[in-house]
Amino acid sequence: MSRRPAVAITGLGVRCAAGATPAALWESLLARRPAISLHTFDDEGTVVGPASAMTGFDPTGYLSPKEVRRADRSAQLAVCAAADAAEDAGGLQVPPGRRAVVTGTAYGGVVSQEDGIGRPDVLYVPRLMNNAGAYWVGARLGITGPSLTLSTACASGTHAVGEAMRMIWSGCADVVLAGGHDSALTPTTAQAFGRSGAMVTETDEPAAASRPFDVARRGFVLAEGAAFLVLERLDHARARGARVHATLTGYGRNSDAHHLTAPHPDGEGARVCMEQALADAGTTAHAVAHVNAHGTGTELNDLAEARAIAALFGPAAVPVTAPKAVTGHALGAAGALEAVITALSVREGLAPPTASLTRQDPRCAIDVVTTEPRKISSGPVISNSFAFGGHNACVVFDAPHD
Repeated sequence: MSRRPAVAITGLGVRCAAGATPAALWESLLARRPAISLHTFDDEGTVVGPASAMTGFDPTGYLSPKEVRRADRSAQLAVCAAADAAEDAGGLQVPPGRRAVVTGTAYGGVVSQEDGIGRPDVLYVPRLMNNAGAYWVGARLGITGPSLTLSTACASGTHAVGEAMRMIWSGCADVVLAGGHDSALTPTTAQAFGRSGAMVTETDEPAAASRPFDVARRGFVLAEGAAFLVLERLDHARARGARVHATLTGYGRNSDAHHLTAPHPDGEGARVCMEQALADAGTTAHAVAHVNAHGTGTELNDLAEARAIAALFGPAAVPVTAPKAVTGHALGAAGALEAVITALSVREGLAPPTASLTRQDPRCAIDVVTTEPRKISSGPVISNSFAFGGHNACVVFDAPHD
């Protein structure tokens, strides 16, 4: 097989309650400052729970008033994050046909879907389509190359980043905008997750409601957000003098084929997925400097992931962090948000602490970074996403090397 080109991350953009820029998000993580509060999910105030919801979000600097009316909130978040990523990269400096976009979303235009029940208008279907986010990003940034949408529940954003990297490797695009977006803070979604037992519905301390790997964890906290990364060949980035945040080196994806909503209890699928990603990157578990965990704060997922990490790396052998304690769980956007966070970890040489972890579950025999950021050694860093449907995705990041 011919040598694969190194893939650089040259642009980062985010929109979430924990930060409307990568710098703001990073500051929230380092400060262990959760962006979680009580949130009313319907107009009558009868469904209330902790959530990570953006306030004051205004897309009009990126979309015209007419376009805003035509795009669901999820797609609006996507456009803002993607445009910021493109600006951070210094623009998409290749012909439109050599640009591509890969988005991940779990719920697409669910806000518009619920708003339009019983009274759909002519824009109802275009607003709720899962691929509408990819359309709006492509239209806003002049992308006429491949435009793809992946929907693998909470692994969607990570799958988008991994598949985008493979597009660079294959040569079908020179620059790819890859990311995820979801805004599902709706009455029906909240009630459904709450009744399933997967989501926290009541708490005396909303800011600490998301508690990955803690003995007192009670489920995930629903969030909204979007994140995008600009990917290109490392040699192309250096030739144009672009700043390189980090590189992507490997990607693994598989499925548990075990249960619709529960992971395999021993974490076998997650372990194999991480092994695949590391093999794809041409490295081993011994070289890994840090693991960005999926870490939802649910009983079954935390146990399965911890067992997978311990089995692959050894008990407490590698520092682990769980950003959802700060960001909440942004569903299809979660993996993309954490890809941005992982790129920043590589760039800054730091593993952010896991907020709200006060007493670690002894069954989760891993080294979770807690009270303060931890300096990490140089080496590969892996980011995990393990989703409903048994969908697993892992991506490996590293510092740029010649």
